[in-house]
Amino acid sequence: MGIQRIESVTYGIEDLDACIRFFDDFGLFLTERTDEHAVFETLTGQTLHLDTRPGPALPPPVERGPTLLEVVWGVDTPAELDRLVAAAGRDRTVRASADGVHHTVDETGFGVGLTLARPRPAPVTPRPANALGHVHRRNTPLAAITRVRPLRMCHVALNIPREGKDEALAFYTGRLGFRPTDVVEPMGVFLRAPGDDDQHTMLLCHRPDKAGVNHIAYEVPGFDDVVEGGNHMIDQGWQEARRLGRHTIGSNVFRFLHAPCGGRVEYAADMDRVDDTYETRVHPTTPPHHIWALRTNRDRQDVPGTA
Repeated sequence: MGIQRIESVTYGIEDLDACIRFFDDFGLFLTERTDEHAVFETLTGQTLHLDTRPGPALPPPVERGPTLLEVVWGVDTPAELDRLVAAAGRDRTVRASADGVHHTVDETGFGVGLTLARPRPAPVTPRPANALGHVHRRNTPLAAITRVRPLRMCHVALNIPREGKDEALAFYTGRLGFRPTDVVEPMGVFLRAPGDDDQHTMLLCHRPDKAGVNHIAYEVPGFDDVVEGGNHMIDQGWQEARRLGRHTIGSNVFRFLHAPCGGRVEYAADMDRVDDTYETRVHPTTPPHHIWALRTNRDRQDVPGTA
């Protein structure tokens, strides 16, 4: 089938202590730390690498400051891995490292890795919900979620220059097998990996003249986790980047935070799941960013009693 999921990501950073504190607060698991490097894991075994002195296998950053350097994609079989490595290497160098990752770069300059997927089971029991005629929780009050733990990295969003966007897209679709799910002509292209059923695994965002990381999204079990996870991050002093809401494309509930590693991270839940019968939607104009976003009368200072 091909690419199944994000296997790992690597950031080039400046402040290791701040990044470690951020992702510990965010709910990932610290598995390794040195004076220059740290590794976190999700519940499903994906890894986040934070490097103050990135090694030679990684490309130079596409933007100044801390930023994403490489995304490694997990492939289902050795035969598919060999096929994708050959496809990626038709016109560029692909270097294999001792850990089984094949490294190259895309048209924008982001590092692209290919390796065998190593998913770890993470059973999820959604919180039971009640509605008239659909009772799933009786005689059992809910309690607060004391610690939100992301299940997995579910998608990555990259900013790419508008000039050359078609070539950038062709690398992922023609070489690596990603399929466009929603094409927003003024803004970007949502892409699904062949072994994933999320509405998108990647987003290429068109920007007038710059490249950089936009965000990486982490799936959590449900709506409460998105809310409580964001609240916890704010309590720890981190800055929210966008109010709680539900996206129009993908339908997922979201909450974004500015990250000291560069770009933003997102708590995400309840994204649309699709299969190969899903037809690519083309949007000549940009749809609203969200179906809804948190709003209160405190947003309107002209309303009596809201000051």
